[in-house]
Amino acid sequence: MSTLISNLATFGPAGLIGLLWLLERMLTRRRETQLTAALQRILRDEQRLRTLADAIARNTAAITRFTANQNQQSRILRHLLEELHHGRLTPGH
Repeated sequence: MSTLISNLATFGPAGLIGLLWLLERMLTRRRETQLTAALQRILRDEQRLRTLADAIARNTAAITRFTANQNQQSRILRHLLEELHHGRLTPGH
């Protein structure tokens, strides 16, 4: 890089302008590489978050079904106990 600077400096102001242009291009290329890498990470994270959200939705649905089932079983058992308590149902029948 120092050789390039020395060579461009021999051209005076035009060399300085050329050097600044080259530096700007190098920095722009580096920044574009960083932005591309950041975008790729964002896209990967987006996919992971979508997968996580889907898993949470499935788990929530399963818990909801389980809760509904448990509530139904509880109502049935409560009804059976009331029937036993009031003598309308005999054990074993």
